[in-house]
Amino acid sequence: MALYYFHLRDGVDVLLDPEGCELPNLAVAEVRALASARSILSADALEGLLKLDMRIDVEDSTGAIVHSLEFQDAVVITPPDA
Repeated sequence: MALYYFHLRDGVDVLLDPEGCELPNLAVAEVRALASARSILSADALEGLLKLDMRIDVEDSTGAIVHSLEFQDAVVITPPDA
């Protein structure tokens, strides 16, 4: 198991994950980042706001960013005329 940290960034502020999460591999961490982004977006949608300028950076135990997920890449938005 490896330790991964999921930091939320919006270009100005950073919400650091101080505890991290032990996961079997990077692929599982990537899935968790996607699920987290979609969960945040879902909660925001209930409030009537979608902030697509955020991202989740996944760091390993050495502090290296091993994955970065832009919120705009976490969903597909289809316009009404599509």
